[in-house]
Amino acid sequence: MNDAQRNSPSYRLPFKDTEFLLRDEMRPLRFALEYSKAELALRDWGVRSTVVVFGSARIPAPEQAAADPLARWYATARQFARIVSERGGALAPQGKLRDNVIATGGGPGIMEAANRGAADAGAPSIGFNISLPREQGPNAYSTPALTFRFHYFAMRKMHLAMRANALAVFPGGFGTLDELFEILTLLQTRKAPPVAVVLFGRDYWREVVNFEALVRHGMVDAADLSLFGLVDEPEEGWDWLTSHGLKAHTPAAEAVRS
Repeated sequence: MNDAQRNSPSYRLPFKDTEFLLRDEMRPLRFALEYSKAELALRDWGVRSTVVVFGSARIPAPEQAAADPLARWYATARQFARIVSERGGALAPQGKLRDNVIATGGGPGIMEAANRGAADAGAPSIGFNISLPREQGPNAYSTPALTFRFHYFAMRKMHLAMRANALAVFPGGFGTLDELFEILTLLQTRKAPPVAVVLFGRDYWREVVNFEALVRHGMVDAADLSLFGLVDEPEEGWDWLTSHGLKAHTPAAEAVRS
């Protein structure tokens, strides 16, 4: 005789009540859930630090579009991510902390290339996906247990930034520029600890962003241009990062420091 009571939404346990959780007033709780779910999974995997790779979702793999001149950046990102994964500390023994784990936005293009490069090395990598009106599916190379999906861009950006030891940015559009300049602003204003930032594609970045003009017009200080470096090749990118503060955590590197 109590079916009406049992079937009432008010009787549902709160964590099972989707309608309740999606109320506007519950937005702070949804923020906390998005933070905690990824945070706890990363801790379980021992991920202490990351190297974040940004770049366009529109850049194809060479095997898909060999004639596309942009495809070379896919190959470069893949090789760079493999180097980072092999030398940076992502291949930690079971139960140890992992450093410089590749982290991307989880989608296609450069993101896929970086996750794929980590997979080539047998290392885990992270995919921080975002729910969009045109749904972005996760690429097939991020570690399944470290493949996340966020509703809030702000929380996704926070997770991308909070463990970053370094940032590698490949040619991209609005999204890539947004992510790049957000990190540069945090570094410029010292709201984030110093991290090495490298931009792949000298010619691309010099054409797309006139950094020197910002200095000439007094919009940034000349010293602000030292927040990043310009490179073209995977080894060059790794060398620039390690000479500007990125610490490798492989057994060999630890032995040298000790």
